Amino acid sequence: MTTTPASTPSLDDPTTDPFHVARAAADHIAEATGVDGHDMALVLGSGWGGAAELLGDVVAEIPTHEIPGFSATTVAGHLTVTRSIRVERADGSVRHALVLGSRTHLYEGKGVRAVVHGVRTAAATGAQTLILTNGAGGLRTEWTAGTPVLISDHLNLTGRSPLEGPTFVDLSEVYSARLRDIARRVDPTLTEGVYAQFPGPHYETPAEVRMARVAGADLVGMSTTIEAIAARHCGLEVLGVSLVTNLAAGISPTPLSHAEVIEAGQAAGPRISSLLADIAKQV
Repeated sequence: MTTTPASTPSLDDPTTDPFHVARAAADHIAEATGVDGHDMALVLGSGWGGAAELLGDVVAEIPTHEIPGFSATTVAGHLTVTRSIRVERADGSVRHALVLGSRTHLYEGKGVRAVVHGVRTAAATGAQTLILTNGAGGLRTEWTAGTPVLISDHLNLTGRSPLEGPTFVDLSEVYSARLRDIARRVDPTLTEGVYAQFPGPHYETPAEVRMARVAGADLVGMSTTIEAIAARHCGLEVLGVSLVTNLAAGISPTPLSHAEVIEAGQAAGPRISSLLADIAKQV
């Protein structure tokens, strides 16, 4: 008995082409917010949600699941709305920021296209800069819970890519050195490190953490790298910032829990939110 292989969705089909879906989402955002285009976008991970309140005046707020291609968040600690915010920069100019309060994680089983839909939508709205944030496990004992860390590079340990077909993108500088310099001008105490993404949703084993450390990782988590790859493919300049919410497995003396991640994010929230807003106004 022979079986017919499943067909690959055509990129010429507007119902399946992810860039057509992103364009539809961008059009919906423009209509719902009254803002024709956005200059920058932020993805707010665990602990970072308060930054949206400090960026500037909220022009409009949209339930994220109402935007084409998006679904309701399933992860505690993430916002449920997408906001258009009017940002007054330090030099007096005005920009519009698109704040994506929730992200789709690979472990939700919705596919890689869903994971990077927010990034592609941001690019379709006109954004040129993307700030990605997350909560992460720290591999350096000097990084206590609540420490913000700039991402200098990453290890994508998911075995997945958002790019399809012969799409070759240079990743020699995924995370912009220029944007990291701006962030350090805002806060000279900021350190940086390499972020490793595991697929999740289970936490890493101590052996996996040791492997990541040997490979050069300083942080481990379950998001960001796939989004960053898609962002570079779209031509976005990327700044990545992790909030250390706990020490990783085998380094932490206690078992890991998502409640711990949320608690650490809430404790650090006011400080890191103010930091991120200040950085965004300088970018």
